[in-house]
Amino acid sequence: MDTLYKTPTAGQRLRSSPLGPWLDTFVTRLADRGYPPGSRRSYVVLAADLGRWMAEQGHDVSALDESLIDDYVERRRTQRDRRRVAALHALAHLRDEGVAPPRPVSRELSPLDDVCLGYEAHLRDERGASAGTIEGYLAVVVSFLTQRFGTEPLELEALTGEDVGRFLLARADELSPKRLDYLACSLRSFLRYLFARGSISRDLSAAALGAQKRHPAGLPCHLEPAEVEKLLSTADPGTPGGSRDRAILLLLVRLGLRAGEVAALELDDIRWKSGEIVVRGKGDVFDRLPLPPDVGEALAHYLVHNRPKNASRRVFLRLCAPIRGLCGRGAISTMVRTRLRRAGLHPGRTGAHVLRHTLGTNLIRSGATLTEIGEVLRHHAPRSAEIYARVDLESLRALALPWPAEGGVR
Repeated sequence: MDTLYKTPTAGQRLRSSPLGPWLDTFVTRLADRGYPPGSRRSYVVLAADLGRWMAEQGHDVSALDESLIDDYVERRRTQRDRRRVAALHALAHLRDEGVAPPRPVSRELSPLDDVCLGYEAHLRDERGASAGTIEGYLAVVVSFLTQRFGTEPLELEALTGEDVGRFLLARADELSPKRLDYLACSLRSFLRYLFARGSISRDLSAAALGAQKRHPAGLPCHLEPAEVEKLLSTADPGTPGGSRDRAILLLLVRLGLRAGEVAALELDDIRWKSGEIVVRGKGDVFDRLPLPPDVGEALAHYLVHNRPKNASRRVFLRLCAPIRGLCGRGAISTMVRTRLRRAGLHPGRTGAHVLRHTLGTNLIRSGATLTEIGEVLRHHAPRSAEIYARVDLESLRALALPWPAEGGVR
């Protein structure tokens, strides 16, 4: 802590607070999470002030909890938001040190919580579903049961096929057919689980009808090669953010990774000696892909020069404190949207998936077959690559009928 202040008496004064014995390790904790020196100085001063206030009020350090922090912030007239943040950081540190009591156990589980926990265990242990699938299915189930029962008792036996149809129809106008089909699939899984467990006497899964899906007639949204270079030029490798974003963009456009796959990459997944990268794909399937030279160079530059020092094994970390791995596919897609906007590009689709479509389009134009494209993009269904056949104009010209001449048969 002494390195944060110019005068040696500052550290002595701060350590005289009832929280003083833990302030040095508190500073280390903040530094490990990427907080700059200015924030560390401010948080330590406010934590010491919290300790002095507790002593004035006759509270022991072991009594610190969220309610006491609310009281402290309410009685202070200045910097209330910053005081709350600093106090919560100090509370988390004291809990890790075993000084403050752990967070109190939440209320007893409601019937809805009990049903969801059982269904979650079923998906994880019996169906082998991934964490993302479990999270998505549970969100649909909670929405369905909340709409059906509201504040009434949760009587699963009272569920009917009309309840299922009513839930889906209420969302038919606001959701795409693909999303609506996802809701129906989630409900079918949940209703089969209830029937197998004996919670309902009839199998209602057949009532969850999916939306009729038609393959879109348009072309897949993609970027032209010149637009890809323009996009990459917005990420300056000389800056921490530009170095990280350039490596992410190259992974998306050169290897066609999904946004969630990029966010989940860990340091051990990069096999430098063999020139490979291990990807955690859909359904927790692990794939090995070759590491192109430009992608490897961008990754190496970021890891050596610009990646924050942190205990996390994730490859890509946040730029601001607290330093931790990027928060899933949403963070990747948000970054891509920002870079597209800076490059002045406005494709029909602005998420990370537009770069996956760009790779597929470039492959078909280079003469790759649909089977080869499916292998590169790691499609589970063979028909998933058919969308790229629409951009193979040279092959489509051979199938097009000539335009009838004037006076000819129409």
